[in-house]
Amino acid sequence: MCGIAGLAGADAVRHEHTVGAMGASQAHRGPDGTMHAASSDGRAVLAMNTLLVVDPQAMPGPYLDRESGVLLAFNGEIYNHRQQATAWGIPLAARETDAHFVLRAWAKIGPSCLDGLDGMFALAVYDPRVGKLYLARDRLGEKPLYWRLDGGRLAFASEVTTLTGYGPAPLVLRPEVMALETPVGVDTPFQGIQLLAPATLLTFDVATGSLHQHTGWSLTGRQPFAGTYTEALARFSVVLAEQVPLRAPSCDFALLLSGGLDSSVLAYLLRPPVCVTVRYPGQDRLDESQIAATIARDIGAELVVVEPDHLDFTRVLPHMVGALDYPMGNASTFSEYMAYRKVADLGLRVVVGGLGPDEFLMGYVCHALVLFGPDAVLNAGMDPYRPLAAKLMHTAGESLDPAEALTRLVLRGPDPEGRIRDLIASVMGRSDGDLARALTLADLATAWRPLVMTSDKLASAFALERRSPYLARELVELSYRLPAEYKICHPAEGKRILRDAAKALGLPREVWGSRDKLGFASPVPAWLNGPLAAWADAQIHTSLTEAPVSWRPLLEGGLKQGGRFDRTRMQALMASVWFHDQTVRAAA
Repeated sequence: MCGIAGLAGADAVRHEHTVGAMGASQAHRGPDGTMHAASSDGRAVLAMNTLLVVDPQAMPGPYLDRESGVLLAFNGEIYNHRQQATAWGIPLAARETDAHFVLRAWAKIGPSCLDGLDGMFALAVYDPRVGKLYLARDRLGEKPLYWRLDGGRLAFASEVTTLTGYGPAPLVLRPEVMALETPVGVDTPFQGIQLLAPATLLTFDVATGSLHQHTGWSLTGRQPFAGTYTEALARFSVVLAEQVPLRAPSCDFALLLSGGLDSSVLAYLLRPPVCVTVRYPGQDRLDESQIAATIARDIGAELVVVEPDHLDFTRVLPHMVGALDYPMGNASTFSEYMAYRKVADLGLRVVVGGLGPDEFLMGYVCHALVLFGPDAVLNAGMDPYRPLAAKLMHTAGESLDPAEALTRLVLRGPDPEGRIRDLIASVMGRSDGDLARALTLADLATAWRPLVMTSDKLASAFALERRSPYLARELVELSYRLPAEYKICHPAEGKRILRDAAKALGLPREVWGSRDKLGFASPVPAWLNGPLAAWADAQIHTSLTEAPVSWRPLLEGGLKQGGRFDRTRMQALMASVWFHDQTVRAAA
């Protein structure tokens, strides 16, 4: 996991010291060296925080192609770089990395090389031959990249707080933060700073100051899979077995093993030497450690069990919120944070997790509620989700539009202008009439961004590279194209095709037959209403004096206790810690 930062403009070289400071502010992303370099024409300065994974003896970036003058700062991994180097006739020495491949590919064929890259990445390329800076992100946004345009210069960085250090950026309350806990699209809570959208190439002409963005990949418009379920399962199993192992690092690594279906399948396919799980004593409903122990024993891996308590939460919250760049209400972030901390303590550099199947194969309860209706879900033995299902209860005989149903399920707060409803209706309309595909597109437009960015940012806080093998391009595209009934044919059993693949792989019945999804759930909401109630109230009350007036309703909402599916209190607490950090930064 590396980091990148930089500046492009007619006088960029005069601000070389500033770029050096930007790189230094995110040095935790690359413990093997933070360096910066100016382009040959002085119109761009790029910085890079290097984490060496492929070869610990490799040179840190940025990287310069001396013949063309092309300069590259790179974050991520290109899993097919050796194959593509051979296909494109690009020489690579034995100890050269995927970054050297990208540099030479760009110098040889330009931005069109992006389509041939299979991996996770955020990159910056300055090409003095045309006087342009290029910024690009991978197809699903695994690696973050923020940018801002100011005074004819374009600045960029892996972390939004790096860009707030470049110049003033007033806080802005995006309406969707109240509704979804996070900005959507490319917005951030900082005025003038945007997130580069996934699968997007941004081109900045330093001479004219003109800027152009182009999206080079999309799931929509793809032909549905036309074969039988048996044919689909065979094809899915082959792609799964081929693509997932390609994302296994050549060094020792850890797998986040919750005991659920997704991580357990990865365990069998990747055979990690170490598995890490999180358990909360006294919280039997959240405890899948026995299943994790069975999986680890089957594959011959060491199982490391992390057991945080409520006091750990109070101690790590400031660092956790700081690592996230801005607050999010998902209590599972605590479990993920503690797991990454343990992996780093073990001296490992790469951690693997199971993002993806829930979104692409209908793994969430909200998917079943929209597809089958609340009565069918509850009658299928999912009674613990009655508070969620109640959001869809309405007058008998009245039909709910799927977009309206999903909106009711995902809203965490007020949406008075209907922005979230409009967003969900818009993206679901691009699915060519298939409701399962529509739900996937809605997930990608709403909940996906905080999930994937949380994984990157929390891992990076401990100088770890996070890999998500299920996000392989071929696997994602195939999963999206499958008919809905291949993904879910029973209200309590989503991810049907992955369950059957797991069964064929020999996983225990308690894994592929489980109906309840836990993942790395945590008891934080219960703590905030119990042993940490007074502490949480004090934190929120303190921040009310520091926060802008527009943000105070969010904080005040956190002073009320909520139920199992109410994350308002968690969001308000994280926001209070974040505001305090912003105040300290401003004072410094």
